[in-house]
Amino acid sequence: MKLKIRSIIDSGHKSERIVIEVMQDTDIGKYLVLDSTYKAPGLISNKVKHPFWFPDMKVKKGDQIILHTKKGARTTRTVDDHTEYWFFWGLDCNIWNSDENCAVVMHTVDWHTFKVDVPKKYKNHA
Repeated sequence: MKLKIRSIIDSGHKSERIVIEVMQDTDIGKYLVLDSTYKAPGLISNKVKHPFWFPDMKVKKGDQIILHTKKGARTTRTVDDHTEYWFFWGLDCNIWNSDENCAVVMHTVDWHTFKVDVPKKYKNHA
């Protein structure tokens, strides 16, 4: 895996954020971060919440990606010998508020989409 979650800082607080280290040069547009829970030690649930799919962007080994739970504007800054990329999930509440929570970083190399075609008689009846 070319990305590795290093820590979740200030979990349970409005300033919570995930720090992800770039282990090898990559395009982060092929990665998602998911919110899940542990069913048992080392076993995560298949129920995921709050997916965050990074935009297409090249990053280099040693860079850091900081994903804030709150709203904000994407920022890039140089710190010493690496770049920090700050992203914002845009959520109104914190999500890392239980010892059973876990953050999952997932590499998506391939996917398929299918356009929904709702019959006219069902539109606007949700």
